[in-house]
Amino acid sequence: MDTYAAIRQIMKTLRLMDGWLAKAEEHAKQRSFDPNVLAGSRLAPDMFPLSRQVQSACDAAKFCAAYAAGVTPPVHEDTETTMPELHERIGKVLAWLEGIPQEQFAGSAERRAAPGWAQGAWVPADVYVMQAGMPNFYFHVITAYDILRHNGLPIGKRDFLSDIPFRKD
Repeated sequence: MDTYAAIRQIMKTLRLMDGWLAKAEEHAKQRSFDPNVLAGSRLAPDMFPLSRQVQSACDAAKFCAAYAAGVTPPVHEDTETTMPELHERIGKVLAWLEGIPQEQFAGSAERRAAPGWAQGAWVPADVYVMQAGMPNFYFHVITAYDILRHNGLPIGKRDFLSDIPFRKD
């Protein structure tokens, strides 16, 4: 498995999510409400709000890359409560991901991923990325997308998929 390709896709999706937040801010401005209200929005009382969904997606991205590349991820305090702070969080994670050289991901199948919640158990890092990290990442990204849609943001599947480099022969 090409873990670097997986990390590139995660980076693309983080950029898309950042764009949704920007659209949400404009949407709020057009409707004369504070866009930071959206950061506290959730779909159900027992779910994390938008701010925590963004933080969790960022964390999942960091851990995928950290395990696959054999590096230590940066620590973020999860204190973001406003849209500008969420943009900043995404930007910090993207900058960190972009700073990991492609060749650092070679050998991810031989590296161990032992997340704290696994209670001492481990899997090869490439297995973690595909079977735990990416599904967790997309769970939080999709939930953030759904919170924004639920609050009236006019985004659709094209905003989620973005540009796909189709070719015509």
